[in-house]
Amino acid sequence: MTAAVVASGDVATSLTGRRVIVKVPATSANLGPGFDTLGLALARYDELEVSVPDASTAPDAPGLEIEVHGVGEGEVPLDESHLVVRAIAHTFARAGVPMPALKLVAHNVIPHGRGLGSSGAAIVAGVVAAKGLLEGIVDFSADELLDLATELEGHPDNVAPALFGGLTIAWVTPEGPRHKKLMVHRGVSPLVLVPEHEMSTALARSLQPESVPHEDAVFNVSRSALLVAALIQSPELLFQATEDKLHQHYRAAAMPETDRLIRVLREAGHPAVVSGAGPSILVLASDPSERAAAIALVEATADTAWQALPLAVDFKGATVQSA
Repeated sequence: MTAAVVASGDVATSLTGRRVIVKVPATSANLGPGFDTLGLALARYDELEVSVPDASTAPDAPGLEIEVHGVGEGEVPLDESHLVVRAIAHTFARAGVPMPALKLVAHNVIPHGRGLGSSGAAIVAGVVAAKGLLEGIVDFSADELLDLATELEGHPDNVAPALFGGLTIAWVTPEGPRHKKLMVHRGVSPLVLVPEHEMSTALARSLQPESVPHEDAVFNVSRSALLVAALIQSPELLFQATEDKLHQHYRAAAMPETDRLIRVLREAGHPAVVSGAGPSILVLASDPSERAAAIALVEATADTAWQALPLAVDFKGATVQSA
């Protein structure tokens, strides 16, 4: 992190009137065998506008004003506990810059509590918004952005693809989290199936055992390596590459509808996995026709309502621009 030499009073003045627009993709983590390591950015975006009002022209304006439209409207907090605001405050604190008054307007489309990285997207939105507001005052490296986001999220598998796009491999070192971004083969055609009910990430994680059989660990190591090759070079291997013995079957009892539909899809040859902590399902089809066949199968066999979202892979990750 590098900071320009700016007097503290000048920092507050330079922030006044700044406005940034942030766009953050949904993500799917784990991708079957890549538990807490692999993540994929998907072309479905939350968009936020964050601005620092001019107190001289609006002296009675509140120190924090939040509007939420779309997903989460009327449900998420509209105070300092809002996750985007917490992430902005965390980034300003790390930079050693006092938090200014803010106005936040969020237009959300990423479903909450469905395994599509909504909390990671909110954290990344706040970190990237702060980066944009502090442009010219403090500069952040890619590793610093990932570190800031991971500190709030707890693990980097969702925030890495949200920040950087594409397929990401994330790992943790003594110096902090790191990532490698890879470009996905153009034939890969993701399909997300979203149910009406939510799933708690904390509950899903509580169902994981502290240890697993050695042969299951070896199985997942091989499939994770194969999955990377399948996604970037050989989509025809996606069905075998998405096999998992490390986490999905332990969580199956908590989301029986998800488990049943994944079994139906995989019995028909579709590479279906739990998206993140669930309960959404990710199908990593090898071409658009296979994706269409998976949608038809769900419509014909599902016992409950599932929203089918054929999505492209996002290759840019989070973006911020001054407005």
